Amino acid sequence: MEFTKKGILRNAEEENVKYIRLMFTDIHGVIKNVEIPSRILNEALDNQIMFDGSSIDGFVRIQEADMYLRPDFKTWLILTWETTTYGKVARLICDVYLPNGDPFEGDPRLVLKRGLKKMNDMGFTAFNIGVEPEFFLFKLDNNGEPTLDFNDNGGYFDLAPLDGAEDCRRDIVLELEKIGFNMEASHHEVAPGQHEINFEFENALEACDNLQTFKLVVKVVAKRHGLHATFMPKPISKINGSGMHINCSLRDKEGNNVFYDPKGEIGLSKTALYWIAGVMHNARAFTAITNPTINSYKRLIPGYEAPCYISWSDANRSAMIRIPAKRGEATRTEIRSADPSANPYLAMTAILASGLEGIEKKLENKERVYINLYELDRDEREALGIENLPENLKDAVKELKKNTIIKDALGSHIVDRFIDAKTKEWDDFRTSVTEWEIKKYLKVI
Repeated sequence: MEFTKKGILRNAEEENVKYIRLMFTDIHGVIKNVEIPSRILNEALDNQIMFDGSSIDGFVRIQEADMYLRPDFKTWLILTWETTTYGKVARLICDVYLPNGDPFEGDPRLVLKRGLKKMNDMGFTAFNIGVEPEFFLFKLDNNGEPTLDFNDNGGYFDLAPLDGAEDCRRDIVLELEKIGFNMEASHHEVAPGQHEINFEFENALEACDNLQTFKLVVKVVAKRHGLHATFMPKPISKINGSGMHINCSLRDKEGNNVFYDPKGEIGLSKTALYWIAGVMHNARAFTAITNPTINSYKRLIPGYEAPCYISWSDANRSAMIRIPAKRGEATRTEIRSADPSANPYLAMTAILASGLEGIEKKLENKERVYINLYELDRDEREALGIENLPENLKDAVKELKKNTIIKDALGSHIVDRFIDAKTKEWDDFRTSVTEWEIKKYLKVI
């Protein structure tokens, strides 16, 4: 269809769309929406829908409340899973603007757009990413509340009957294909109840939009199957957590993958090596963004396939950055530390800014690492010049506060409110008495 005002209005009428969700994302990655009937769709497409921004965590104070939603016409989508008896439901993803017409600096989607503009100014035309989000499926109890009971005992790439959620995972993929998603693969992951569905490469903005939609679809389809889907990084201790590997590359004005050089080190260009150096240089700071919850750091521990150390390799899955074997146009860096609790727009902005700093300053890259880093102690790793990722949210926020590259990329509005929210989250966690403490100390002290 034609993604213009006229085309959208025509499609809404032809498809009997009666209800539209105007979606946007807050700084924590939570999808918000303003719901409108189809009779005022014309008004929405003219950027006339206003909402109270003071009600959204991390947006504005009550005296600055009025904000406007500007739909991105290319995101018009009929939500096949929400068809009702009275008509269909559609969505438009929106950017947030102030009443004076200026972009709202606290809108994560606009922050990513700003980062992409800087990339364009440096001579690159596309930041292509492919994400690999993992999630768990748990049974619901008789009241419809989630439990921590798995519905399968499958492992990596298992089939039914061990993979009891195979039908659910297949239905998720089919639902996504109905709405035009191009899925690369889906499979059972290492832990019981854990799954992964991979996206084909897309430009960063579309990939982030699609990831937000993907999370909605996963949760809706899981509920149909009597299951609860969670993207919590580590819902159960002593098993693998859920990550979100981010495969990324840059394109030049001719559409070529600038990370590839058949004569370069392991087929990588100097641009790719500078990019890797930039990502590693800023990794301790952007971890607060790519791993933004208390629970994120229960995943980033040795022994469960999550990277804990800042390193890179083409053949070492204990490294934070892995270079997959494919070359040519498929050459890419795989950043393996991020998890699916991250706000995708902010995570991609932080990673992009990090890599671009490496390219702009021609940062020197470290040597590839082939040894199993999990088997080394801290002194041995430090002797090799290998740093740890932050071990908890408090340390990650400290690193973010010190880093001007990430702070400038995200902007002071988001950084200040993000740090404030995460400091409160850490204090709440720090002052809470956990079940572990009760079991450990109550009887013996």
